[in-house]
Amino acid sequence: EEDFGIVPVEAQACGTPVIAYGRGGILETVIPIKDQNQDEATGIFFQEQSVNSLTAAVQEFLGAEGKFNSKVLRERARLFSKERFVNQIKNYIIDKCKS
Repeated sequence: EEDFGIVPVEAQACGTPVIAYGRGGILETVIPIKDQNQDEATGIFFQEQSVNSLTAAVQEFLGAEGKFNSKVLRERARLFSKERFVNQIKNYIIDKCKS
């Protein structure tokens, strides 16, 4: 359970969907295909760290061919870009200095 993994974000930045263990920081960076709005899906989670669970996720992924939009994947990755992070911190500091 990683707090924040950069690899899934890098994959999405390349337009590549992610198969990941559905715990930890990944829940913030990947939108699973099973959520209500599947047009925004960026990956598939497996829920147990077992061969069977991972195998089921890979099979689900293979069955989801064509359901992932590379543009959506890249847009999702931009939410975690260095530039966005720097701007958010800068704006926060400016806002606090004005108070």
